[in-house]
Amino acid sequence: MKISTAQLWVHDQDEALAFYTEKLGFEVRSDVTLPEMGDFRWLTVSPPDQEDVAVVLMAIPGPPVMDEQTTRQVEELMAKGFSGTVFLTTDDCQGDYEQLKARGVEFTETPEERPYGIDCGFRDPSGNSLRLTEVKLPANV
Repeated sequence: MKISTAQLWVHDQDEALAFYTEKLGFEVRSDVTLPEMGDFRWLTVSPPDQEDVAVVLMAIPGPPVMDEQTTRQVEELMAKGFSGTVFLTTDDCQGDYEQLKARGVEFTETPEERPYGIDCGFRDPSGNSLRLTEVKLPANV
């Protein structure tokens, strides 16, 4: 078994697509709309050199998939940045931070030395949390 995709809820798939491709430099892996499923859109992105794993940018479904109360709960968690996190690694956290900031990415935490390396945080337009880390310790420690 291998991981193929992980999912993030997004408020607007087009806005999320622009953020992940234009600001983060990700590439589209799948963008398929299925009319027979009520125009359900399967949209995935990933970093250019990582074709085997993708992030699904999933629109929050309405009924019958998700009732209104659950939709509100998901939206509330997203607004707080607690509906999930994507962890990104880099060889140059400070350099990537500067580059992403220049592209308009708004950071919640600037690069900071941690016991495991250099780490910073930002959120996507839907409120999802992303961490960017320059790991200094082996990942299995």
